[in-house]
Amino acid sequence: MAKKSKALSDNSASVPGPSTNPATNVMMADIVMRVGTSVMRGFVEKRFLKGRYGKDTAQEIVNNRSLKKTLATVAVAKLATKSTPGAVVIGSGLLVKTLWDRSQRRRDAKKAGDQTLIEQARSEDADE
Repeated sequence: MAKKSKALSDNSASVPGPSTNPATNVMMADIVMRVGTSVMRGFVEKRFLKGRYGKDTAQEIVNNRSLKKTLATVAVAKLATKSTPGAVVIGSGLLVKTLWDRSQRRRDAKKAGDQTLIEQARSEDADE
């Protein structure tokens, strides 16, 4: 173990990245990845909604998401990505929800979804 740590500390090769501190570079990379993911997620969400609701309404739907919904989505995504059993549980839940939605009359399902999203778009208090 001592040999390994000595070998790492004696390595005088330059550290790739904007900083000479590798920990800083890792932190910067993490921030860039999170910002990029957030921007891409917003773009994809708006694209899915834009065709049916228009650009402005899609923007309002995405921007007016409540804090509870956002935190729930983050928690579910973390659970799904951290373990295989979590991915199976979340994937199964999504499959059941999709099958349930498809089992409902198509008109009723669309109406319920439209009503929920329009209310979210018009919501003045996004943290309810």
